[in-house]
Amino acid sequence: MHARFFLTAILALGLASSPQGNPDAAKLKNPAPPTPESIAAGKQAYTKCASCHGINGEGGPGNDLIPAAPSLVDDQWDHGSTDGEIFNNIKNGVPPDFNMVPFKDQLKDEEIWNLVNYLRSIGKKK
Repeated sequence: MHARFFLTAILALGLASSPQGNPDAAKLKNPAPPTPESIAAGKQAYTKCASCHGINGEGGPGNDLIPAAPSLVDDQWDHGSTDGEIFNNIKNGVPPDFNMVPFKDQLKDEEIWNLVNYLRSIGKKK
């Protein structure tokens, strides 16, 4: 009974993420336009990510993480690639194992949205 309640609470909060992404998070719209100022602020925030995802966002191997941190320059991400899903993954981490830890206590929402804009700016173009 308690496990069922916990799972329901996680789903209600939009914290669950699957390889197909997070439909609730996908609905979030980025309130920060991708201006040069936003991208520069996102690049500054990215310094918290570089130790795992690499200076250029190309991920592992090459770091000691198991599994290795994925590339952030790909055009498709395992846990959703919309701005809202990327925001959610950075803010809340990626359950169930939280190999991607939550940054909600280290970055403000505005900083995370700027970071999303920065990641878009370094990503592979379709």
